Amino acid sequence: MSPRLDASRTREATSTPPPELLDPREQRALPGADGYDDLVEQPGALTGLPEIPPYDEVGPVDARALSRTLFERLESLEEGTREYSYVRNTLVELNLALVKFAASRFRSRSEPMEDIIQVGTIGLIKAIDRFELSRGVEFPTFAMPTIIGEIKRFFRDTSWSVRVPRRLQELRLDLAKAGDELAQQLDRAPTVAELAERLGISADEVVEGMAAANAYTASSLDAQPEEDDTEGTLADRIGYEDHGLEGIEYIESLKPLIAELPSRDRKILSLRFVAGMTQSEIGDELGISQMHVSRLLSRTLVRLRKGLTVEE
Repeated sequence: MSPRLDASRTREATSTPPPELLDPREQRALPGADGYDDLVEQPGALTGLPEIPPYDEVGPVDARALSRTLFERLESLEEGTREYSYVRNTLVELNLALVKFAASRFRSRSEPMEDIIQVGTIGLIKAIDRFELSRGVEFPTFAMPTIIGEIKRFFRDTSWSVRVPRRLQELRLDLAKAGDELAQQLDRAPTVAELAERLGISADEVVEGMAAANAYTASSLDAQPEEDDTEGTLADRIGYEDHGLEGIEYIESLKPLIAELPSRDRKILSLRFVAGMTQSEIGDELGISQMHVSRLLSRTLVRLRKGLTVEE
C-alpha cells in the first residue's frame, strides 16, 4: 500500500509535525517509515502534485483526473527511483476499483474473490507500465482488457481439473459458443458435423474438443446424488466386480503350458473344461475307459500345476 499524497508530503515535505500529533496513517508516511527518505531529501521531486484524499473516497471521475496528472508526472521520472515507485504505487491504489469491477464478473466461479482480485491487480500493474498519455485513450478503457485478460489467463491455467493443451482449452470455449448459437437457430442440439462446419474444422477436432471439455471439472466418487435420485454415490454406480478377471492371469500363464501337451491330453482338457463333458462321455468319445480318462486328466493337471508353480 503506497502512502497517501497529502499536504504534509507535497507542500511541506521539509517541515514535518511531531509524530505524536499525527494519526497512524500519517505516521506511516513519515521519513523512514516506508523507505521514502529520498523524497524528503529531495523536496522538489514531487512538488505540484494534487492532494490525494483517502482512496476509498475517490470517485471514478476524480480518479481519472488524478490518474492523468500522476501519469504526466510518471513520464518525467526515472524508472527505478523512489519517486517513480511512489507515483506508480499511488496509481495502483487509485485504480483498484477497476480490478474489483472486473473481478465481479467472475463472482460465480469457485475460486476465492481475494485470489481473483490479486490476479487482476497484476493486470492493472501491467497496464500502468504500458500506458502512454500520447495515445489519447482514457486509462480505464486501456486497462480493462489487460485486467480481464490476466484473470481469464489465471482461470485457464489453474481451474482445469486435468491439464490439457491451450489449443483444446480455447477450442472448448469456441465449441460452447458455437453450440449455443446453433441451438438457437436450429431449435435443437447441433450435430458434430454442424459444429465442424460452423467453426471450419474437422469432425475429429470437434470430438477431441468435446472430450477435452470433460476435463474442466471433476466430480467426487463419493459425492451424494441429487434429491430426486434414488441411486447411491457415483462410485456405487460406475463400478462392479468382474469375476472373469480373477483367473485371467492364470489363463494367460497356462496357454504356453497347454500348447506343450500331447494332442490327446489337450483334447481331454478341452472336452472336460470347455465342452463340460463327464469322464465317461470323454471315454466314449475317445474309445477308452473312464478310469483311463481319469488317470490321464489327473496326470495332466499335476503337470500344469507344477508348471505354474515353477513360473511363479
